[in-house]
Amino acid sequence: MTSSARRLYVDAGNMALSEINCAETYFRGLARTLQTLAHDGIDEVARALLRAYQDRSSVFVFGNGGSAALASHLACDLGKGTAIDGCERFRVLSLTDNVPLMTAWANDARYEDIFAEQLRNFIRPGDVAFGISGSGNSPNVLNGLRAAREAGGFNIGLAGYQGGRMKALCDLCVIVPSENMQVIEDLHLSISHCVFSLVHNEIAELAAAVIHSPRS
Repeated sequence: MTSSARRLYVDAGNMALSEINCAETYFRGLARTLQTLAHDGIDEVARALLRAYQDRSSVFVFGNGGSAALASHLACDLGKGTAIDGCERFRVLSLTDNVPLMTAWANDARYEDIFAEQLRNFIRPGDVAFGISGSGNSPNVLNGLRAAREAGGFNIGLAGYQGGRMKALCDLCVIVPSENMQVIEDLHLSISHCVFSLVHNEIAELAAAVIHSPRS
């Protein structure tokens, strides 16, 4: 490593991309940001998703760019990863996966409503809208959360920075306290895997309890 690469390490969680000059810089910053996560809030999100499962409510996940990929990933984990013999299936849908429908709404109405209009077709009181936005300010994510709130949904947010405008639209909002989008997205994935693991284990315990309960 060059001497310039050994310069004082600033927290990569709050560094511009151009300021990350070596791998150690990035991963030290990632580790520092990881230590600041609010674990209680993540546990609350897992409990909210488990309640939705137990109530047979639906969960709708959505975001842009890398967050759109994460929405698909989380829906896959929750939908397939919790499919345990003897258990009800988790009702989850990623709103980022129907490309023809998203482009139709973007073209014929406006891009800011590509999630809100999909939610108006499906969401019912008690369903969960799970919005993901690194900045917390993505207009189409915010409009989706507004549409869900109007319909009586329960809103969960995953954001970065200070939470942006998303925070005020959510019943639960987990914020990665960083100003580096790559660090935010890294930890959003970690949070989603943590939430999935907690929900999966609870459903597995419910299944085991049913299997081992004495017959009436």
